[in-house]
Amino acid sequence: MKKRFFFKLFVMLALPSLTQAQTAWSLKDCIDYGLKHFGTVRIAQYQKENARQQSRQALAGYLPQISGTGTLDDNLKLQMTTLPAGILGPEPTRVAFGTKYQTNFSASAEQVIFDQSLLTGIKANKPNQQRAALNERQTQEEIIYQVSKNYYQVFVSQQQISLLQDNLEKTQQVLNILKLQRDNGVIQPVDYDRTDVTYNSNKSQLLLAKTNVTLAMNRLKYQMGLDQDQNLVLGDSILLTQLPGIEQSQFDAKNLTSYQLNENELTLNRLDQERITAGYLPRLSFNARYGQLALTNEFGNAFKNFNGFSTIGLKLNIPIFDGFNRSAQIQQAKIKVVTQEEQQKMNVQSYRLAFNNSQSQIQQSQINVENDDRNVKLARKVYDMTTLQYKQGTAPLTDLINAENSYRQAQTDYVNSLINFYQAKLDLEQAQGTLLPFFNQL
Repeated sequence: MKKRFFFKLFVMLALPSLTQAQTAWSLKDCIDYGLKHFGTVRIAQYQKENARQQSRQALAGYLPQISGTGTLDDNLKLQMTTLPAGILGPEPTRVAFGTKYQTNFSASAEQVIFDQSLLTGIKANKPNQQRAALNERQTQEEIIYQVSKNYYQVFVSQQQISLLQDNLEKTQQVLNILKLQRDNGVIQPVDYDRTDVTYNSNKSQLLLAKTNVTLAMNRLKYQMGLDQDQNLVLGDSILLTQLPGIEQSQFDAKNLTSYQLNENELTLNRLDQERITAGYLPRLSFNARYGQLALTNEFGNAFKNFNGFSTIGLKLNIPIFDGFNRSAQIQQAKIKVVTQEEQQKMNVQSYRLAFNNSQSQIQQSQINVENDDRNVKLARKVYDMTTLQYKQGTAPLTDLINAENSYRQAQTDYVNSLINFYQAKLDLEQAQGTLLPFFNQL
């Protein structure tokens, strides 16, 4: 019985911590959720499906086109014509051909045999689908970047709150000692007031930090596609204990999704130029038609006594002169292509600049983090020693206040450098086109 009692007690005490552990979100969890629920993901999927439907539409132009028609005409007044003399008599004769009611049902089919512009349009199906896939990939990379950026901001800022709370408690302890000393006349009231000012300043910084964390948390939820009212607890302690390594990599613009999208657009524009040029070539198609025709002067017989008819044939359309319309279109397409080629050259230089700057930034950020980490440890050591000396009466209050300010500033610098480091890491991943591998390795 005792064992069962202690087991139940252990479960009751451990359950809250287990529940909290289960609800803690790692960076990978947040990104994975965003890749499934953020609105732009669904938009990219719609665009991908739209590209598939466009491919079907382009292919439809080379498939048989079949249509059916049906007409019922009531010739209120038949058209008159004049037959020359000698056919029905010595004088010209006016006659009306046709019947009052004419019913016609027919079906026609046309099959393109050769149309180079349609063939060129079909060649664009694959680049169109590739473009949709690249848009989806770019959307995923943007989600990875934004979720990671806001996750780092929230997580590191939460650690800043912990540091500020620790500072506040330490200042409160010193303030309690100073209060006793002031009440006993050991120190002047102004010494107590100075520390009280520091304490109130720490409280203000703590409230501001909590507000900033709330705002950053709201941005993170938005980028994830998570409801704003849902609770979100972050749990990547490794972010503070182990910084990610920096690997030297070579720049290759072809790895960037934006570069691939521009190349894809160039391919489509070149195909469009080919399509317009192909308009100069003849177009050959086969057609067939079959129908039923009924002629009568009585409405009641309009759907009786049908006679069938059918035709087959070839149709050749040869462009001769269009007023230089197509020539102007071709020149516009050429200018569009060469303009984009020049823009792509400029883009490559811009991508390289971003990569070089990101490399320099992350190297400097790593140095700053290491230096600020050492400063925090050193400032903490000085602060603890000064606090002990002050309690022993061997250090003045000004030394304690200065040590506390230095310690707090060192902590702030470390938090800022940590955020800058993770931001630089993200920028480098983006600049070298490795955001998806970065997510997969988390």
